[in-house]
Amino acid sequence: MNKYLLTAILTIFAFIARAQNDGDIIKVGDQMPAFTIVSDNGTKMSSATLKGKVTLVNFFATWCPPCQKELADVQQKLWPKYKDNKNFQLLVIGREHTDAELAKYNEKKGFTFPLYPDKNRAIFGAFAKNLIPRSYLIGKDGKVIYASKGYTEEEFAELMEKIEAAVK
Repeated sequence: MNKYLLTAILTIFAFIARAQNDGDIIKVGDQMPAFTIVSDNGTKMSSATLKGKVTLVNFFATWCPPCQKELADVQQKLWPKYKDNKNFQLLVIGREHTDAELAKYNEKKGFTFPLYPDKNRAIFGAFAKNLIPRSYLIGKDGKVIYASKGYTEEEFAELMEKIEAAVK
């Protein structure tokens, strides 16, 4: 009986490890995928407009507790420091959310940075298969210089250091 239990546990751990690794499509060193953000009113923003800027692409969902912690740090630490930097662009993208949902969420949270919709996972799907929050720091050359999934204070501090080095 113990042999079967051990086998089952090892199988579960192997499945979880594989599922986590399979979530990555874009990795450090890869070129940022091309994408277009389409708002509910039809306005569009193309990733091509980000050329030459350091860009942080963050994916979140309004129901995700780690996302809430990360976005609180974005509001308190990151956005005040970089919002006026002409070499930096922040894209906080709501996975499976519309503009209307994001506006209601933003009203509740009081964030001062813009939120962008990805109601069909079209943009998220170009970067990853699963797991949020996710952040991708893109260098001025369009290549990913830092990628993270999940949220910890230590990882956020590392992201801030990477941004600081990249915008110089």
